Amino acid sequence: MSIRLRQVLLALGALAAIAMVALVLAVYLLLQPERFTRMLQNQARAAGLELNLASPASPTLFPRPGLHLDGITLTAAGANAPILLAARGQLALPWRTLLGGPTVISQLRIDSPRVDLGALQDWLASVPAQPANAPPSIPRIDTGVSISHGSLVHGNAVLLDNISLDAGRLLSGQPFPLSLSATAAGSPWQLHLSATPRIQGNTLQLNDISLRLSQDNAVTLALGGSAHWHGAADAWASLAGKLDQADGSQYDIELALTPADQDQPLLLALKLDGPDNHVDLRLPPLALAHWWSQLGDPQEPQLAVPPGSGEAAIEHIHAGSVDIEGFSMQAGDSVPAGAASAAAPPRSSRGP
Repeated sequence: MSIRLRQVLLALGALAAIAMVALVLAVYLLLQPERFTRMLQNQARAAGLELNLASPASPTLFPRPGLHLDGITLTAAGANAPILLAARGQLALPWRTLLGGPTVISQLRIDSPRVDLGALQDWLASVPAQPANAPPSIPRIDTGVSISHGSLVHGNAVLLDNISLDAGRLLSGQPFPLSLSATAAGSPWQLHLSATPRIQGNTLQLNDISLRLSQDNAVTLALGGSAHWHGAADAWASLAGKLDQADGSQYDIELALTPADQDQPLLLALKLDGPDNHVDLRLPPLALAHWWSQLGDPQEPQLAVPPGSGEAAIEHIHAGSVDIEGFSMQAGDSVPAGAASAAAPPRSSRGP
């Protein structure tokens, strides 16, 4: 190799090294990892949460501009048990943000998150309730969210495993898609949901709801409809569709949510009709949730009959890990007084 060619190659190598150093510096200056880390921590702190990273965020330009986050921990302020632990995450950023535009995250990806349901419930219980007359609002989410290899636990018990979630942007007047898959009790489940949220006056509307829930091709629930919420227990919803089983059995199913008033709590009406099966129940969801939580209370386990009224006659039905055969029941026409006391203060509206 001639001396001149060697000098040319050395010069090109030096220029390439300088270009790489300049690119790294440019990426760091453009992305400013500390700025986005502070933004995320401030947003979490505003919600009563503390966000910590195992190491400082690292920037990247390929395949798209973004930041890598390692060792994510999300804990309620003053709590010991974290709500969320994640191995890593990535923020995808639009080019306009890098070029001096507003600080916007276009997508959030989280790998191997572990969510503790108990810690999450404790944080939610500590969040101040909105005033009863506060107008409803849509929690605007400008960021698409992608989760992979996640799990939901309660203490040492794994409730859901192999969780994968993809959700779009949540904006008023725009369709919001969500896809979720997970393993529960050894069975794989898939959920596909889409709806268009909108604020109309003092009402939060969910229009064009489409819900599809399936379990390993053994059972599929498909519902469609709409829902309105005026605040507190003033909620209304109407969903109808089909429940299909692998053996070919098909059931018509209807769900109707009616708001609380002076005489009744928030009520969920469930109707199911199909081969040898008939269900017509009216359930107060707030009291039912309270009854369910008492079942798992190690201090004061409750074995009371669940609240509600109606009738059910089930010859045989199989849904996931639940197999019901030869079951019938009939409850009184009125909802127990405890159910009414669990509902929020009544509102005047009973419809959309």
